[in-house]
Amino acid sequence: MAVKQEFKSFEDLLATSDLPILVDFYAPWCGPCQMMAKILADVSAQMKHQVRVVKINTDNYPTLATEHQIQSLPTLVLFKQGQPVERIEGVVPANQLIQRLQALL
Repeated sequence: MAVKQEFKSFEDLLATSDLPILVDFYAPWCGPCQMMAKILADVSAQMKHQVRVVKINTDNYPTLATEHQIQSLPTLVLFKQGQPVERIEGVVPANQLIQRLQALL
């Protein structure tokens, strides 16, 4: 389950995490994003010691979305040691997402 937490900056979030971070760039009006919410909750529960799931509302943080070239929603970006290593666009079933993530961790 994603946990709401405040950070000074996105870079601070990436720099202070001891786990790789899977960022879900979403918008509340996006239907596929709502479908991914349940999938990400499952993935987060199954991989809680391997990856941290963070949700970023692109309506609230448009500059961040632009910086990371988010052009479709939902877009998931896996960050390891502060660097993006994988980008996944669209709805992906939990089992496929877990397989992709495990191959990268």
